[in-house]
Amino acid sequence: MSEIILEANAINKSFHDPVTIPILKDITFTVNKGEFVSVIGRSGCGKSTLLYILSTMDTDYEGKLYIDRQLMNNLKERELASIRNEKIGFVFQFHYLLNEFNVLRNVMLPGIKLGKYAVKEVEHRAMEKLKILGIDDQALKLPNQLSGGQKQRVAIARALINDPLIIMGDEPTGNLDKKNSETVFDIFHQLTKEFNQTLLIVTHDNEFASRTQRIIEMEDGRIVKQ
Repeated sequence: MSEIILEANAINKSFHDPVTIPILKDITFTVNKGEFVSVIGRSGCGKSTLLYILSTMDTDYEGKLYIDRQLMNNLKERELASIRNEKIGFVFQFHYLLNEFNVLRNVMLPGIKLGKYAVKEVEHRAMEKLKILGIDDQALKLPNQLSGGQKQRVAIARALINDPLIIMGDEPTGNLDKKNSETVFDIFHQLTKEFNQTLLIVTHDNEFASRTQRIIEMEDGRIVKQ
């Protein structure tokens, strides 16, 4: 039997400014361990809003969200922050690397924040992640010395540092050329295949989505296909 990592149950979300506008309508789906899932749909269909809810950053919604079979509703912000840091890895369109730290330190930061391992062990684990992504030779460089594709690989290594249950991506190839987009896809594919990593990626890139294991298609705040 498949292990369910994430479950959205009848999630509804509206903006009230000043009139009420429904953004998400009855969103229900599950993601199993080791699945590589993409979420597609036109701009404004609610993809990014959904991702913010699934990642526990937005708690103003109706319905139920489970991560690792634990109900997220009514948890305190401190508890949600702890779940985000330990169980969710994030990869965004922009890498958000800190230029004052070298590559290795950037990858280490969420691990240091989690406090589960000694700093020396976090450093060792960070080097392992960089090795998997083929950029361990860039470890002591500053982010502004790297290419766009290399920066996104560092961001993926950072997302992996705490061995998250699920990696969530918001347009992770949106800022990359075709070659680097393919590299990022190949990395994600490798993570699923070799490490049974679970991935949920919001993307505008239909070619990228077509190569994932499952596509969730959204239209006007609803799931129309999954």
